[in-house]
Amino acid sequence: MRGTLARMLQTSARLLRLLTTMQGRRSWSGRELAERLEITERTLRRDVDKLRTLGYPVHSTAGVAGGYSLGAGTAMPPLMLDDDEGMAISVALQAAAPSGVARLEEATQRALAKLDQLLPARAQKRLKALRASIVRVGGQAGPAVELAAVSALAAACAEQVAIAFDYRDQRGQSTRREVEPMQVVHMERRWYLAAWDRNREDFRTFRLDRVSLPVERKRPFTPRAAPGDDLTSYVRRSVTVEPYRHRVRVRLPVPLAEARAQISASYGMLTAIDENSCRFETGGPSLEVVAIWIAMLGFDFVVEEPLELNERMRALAARMLRSCP
Repeated sequence: MRGTLARMLQTSARLLRLLTTMQGRRSWSGRELAERLEITERTLRRDVDKLRTLGYPVHSTAGVAGGYSLGAGTAMPPLMLDDDEGMAISVALQAAAPSGVARLEEATQRALAKLDQLLPARAQKRLKALRASIVRVGGQAGPAVELAAVSALAAACAEQVAIAFDYRDQRGQSTRREVEPMQVVHMERRWYLAAWDRNREDFRTFRLDRVSLPVERKRPFTPRAAPGDDLTSYVRRSVTVEPYRHRVRVRLPVPLAEARAQISASYGMLTAIDENSCRFETGGPSLEVVAIWIAMLGFDFVVEEPLELNERMRALAARMLRSCP
């Protein structure tokens, strides 16, 4: 009797481990699964048959490229995480909470409470210590964005469905806009939507905190080619360069990776020239202001345009030197 019970427990533990492992990837070869679980391929086939008998949707394909995959369905067990996966999700949720999305922090706390119930006692102890040790300092949250707006716009992008909404400009005036949504972008403290504006017949960037709910769904559309290199770069340029009267381009004698490590994405556009240099584009209300920004980047630079910036920098440098005792 004891031997039978021990075998049953061993089999149950092996099946649970098989389910947990299969959740980690879309598909597995039989050899990979057997090696990961430290069982023979024959035992693996028997365990797969047992899972099917229990109602779990395990799909298999024959041949060299064949293998096993776990299908989605209501018969799936609750989410299973190992200790490191649980810790990673907890840290990610804590980091995402102060993102400027209204009610997201409350939803995050509910998710963390549910996560606690999924983890074993040993992991819960580590998790409590981790949360007690993490403190967020500084960094003001951006304008509040409704979680429903982020969800609705992201869904419209994914489903390629045109939408209409009321949009407030920087002066607070509201207009009705009908757009073909392409991508939602979270940059620094703000959320943006890149879309083709049917009223303006051009690509536009919309701040999500200025979008009024509800969002009206229209007909599906065929996506247009992205402007420039990609939509993310388009949004960055439309926010950091295009709105300003004075636009500046300089060459930095450092690799792109080194410049990106020091220059925030909200400051302007960085593009590679070659392995040892890159280009920085930005804008500002005046050339004097832009000159000071660029001087504070921490890199040497060469002005490409406008050449007038050189004269403004010489005047600023002379004024600063005269002011030094």
